[in-house]
Amino acid sequence: MGECEFTEGCLFYKGGMEADESRTAELKEKYCMSNSLHCSRFLVASAVGEDSVPGDLFPDEKEKAYIVIAENS
Repeated sequence: MGECEFTEGCLFYKGGMEADESRTAELKEKYCMSNSLHCSRFLVASAVGEDSVPGDLFPDEKEKAYIVIAENS
């Protein structure tokens, strides 16, 4: 799988979230560029829409993503 389809509007990908640079680079490589199907932000955007993705949701926070999806379904 290639680059995530939501990168253009993704707050995390665009650098709009506070995080350690090395962590951000690692998460971008793991989720944004390689395997977006496992990204928490991708899961929420796909299930309930991009507008429902919390601004503070990191790609590796799946439990939080499942809660957001459940609350918005």
